[in-house]
Amino acid sequence: MLHGSTAPKIPPKEIFVMKNLFSPRRIHLLQVSAILGFFSLMTLSVLAQSNPSPGKPQTKPVWITGAIIHDAVNPPYPGVIGFDKGEIVYVGRGAEIRLDAVNSEIIDARGQHVYPGFIALHTLLGLYEIESVRATRDHTESGTLNPHVHALIAYNSDSRIVPTVRNHGVLLAQIAPEGGLISGRSAVVQLDAWNWEDACIKAADGMYLQWPSMSNSTGPRAPSAEEQNKARNLTLSSLEQYLNEARDYHLQNPNNDPSGNQRPINLKLASASGLWNGQTKVFVRVGDAKGMVAAVEFFARWNLKPVLVGAEEADQIQDWLAAQKIDFILTKVRRLPHRDGDPVYSAYDAPARLARAGVRFGFSMDGAWNQRNLPYQAGHAVGFGLDTLRALQALTLDAARILGIEGRYGSLEVGKSATLFLSTGDALDMRGNNPTHAFVDGRRVNLDDKQKALYRKFSEKYEIPAR
Repeated sequence: MLHGSTAPKIPPKEIFVMKNLFSPRRIHLLQVSAILGFFSLMTLSVLAQSNPSPGKPQTKPVWITGAIIHDAVNPPYPGVIGFDKGEIVYVGRGAEIRLDAVNSEIIDARGQHVYPGFIALHTLLGLYEIESVRATRDHTESGTLNPHVHALIAYNSDSRIVPTVRNHGVLLAQIAPEGGLISGRSAVVQLDAWNWEDACIKAADGMYLQWPSMSNSTGPRAPSAEEQNKARNLTLSSLEQYLNEARDYHLQNPNNDPSGNQRPINLKLASASGLWNGQTKVFVRVGDAKGMVAAVEFFARWNLKPVLVGAEEADQIQDWLAAQKIDFILTKVRRLPHRDGDPVYSAYDAPARLARAGVRFGFSMDGAWNQRNLPYQAGHAVGFGLDTLRALQALTLDAARILGIEGRYGSLEVGKSATLFLSTGDALDMRGNNPTHAFVDGRRVNLDDKQKALYRKFSEKYEIPAR
């Protein structure tokens, strides 16, 4: 407590503010805010404590025998797969293999299927937890041009959603920010980690942009066509100006080292350096065919090939996309038709038609929780004509190629990472996908999650036999 002359004198205006602050009504509001804040913190604390610990590094070779191998390169076949120190050392039918049962771990997987870990593209996983709690949403920044925003450092490896998603075979994810014209940089993570540093596979694999609509809105409250065209041109002009400045900045300072020119690093311009040296791709969110063509032609001026995200009307220009060798990410397969007059199944069989045209694509789901349904979106497309191997590749090898990590992930091949899982049935069918084992870089993943814990809890209450 302050006494006598040492006590600071508070100006009358500040005293008035303090009186208002501690009025009965204000105190009541502060109490409510404190209570809400307390419960929010308690909720986050419980979420953080509910996840199983990440797996420990592999200490001895693991051999999986008797399983049906889906290597994402060849049609499935019965065989053996072995891995040591996190790396696959053998994949084949196993006739020539003599296993050392003493110094190795042998998993008898007869009747099961082994798959590469599925890859969730364009996701908010780890950036988004509870929709109604603002403190758990860290996927959007204010402003229009945010190339310096880095999704990786916002990734929450303790997200309660992650274990649930892993239990559907999704072991890798590309986390991408949202908002503005340039949303920021995405990152590739593995889903069994203590923190974002451990989770990181590729720190800045892409820069995400939102392409403006190329069609004018109509209606009584819509701006005039002239106003809409003007707004669209201003948006594209600002993007063009940024790319020109970022390229010039990179050419003048390719290593982002200010020592040569005695000037501080411009983070907004330096963040685009990966575009010019091939380390970072441009991911453009765009749905209509006209917008896709405009985006591809726009970035061709800088010798950049964008990856198109969403691409609901990609089937309208599939031959053109194949000729341009443009990759894209399908975000919605199980949806209503995008255009009036289309058959109700037009979105369902679009992947099959795109595959026949020779277009490379991957699958994605909106949001975070929805990633658990990612494999079944591919399975749904199989039911409407997409080849099963091609559907698996869209979840694994082709997804890895889009992200630039195919040298280590995406297929079961010798020399690649032992990131895989075993399922008792078809992993593209929600009735058959039941992972029993999963490994990330050779580390065994704990497949427990909130849903399993709740099942055990209420099974005991109602005496339901364990399954």
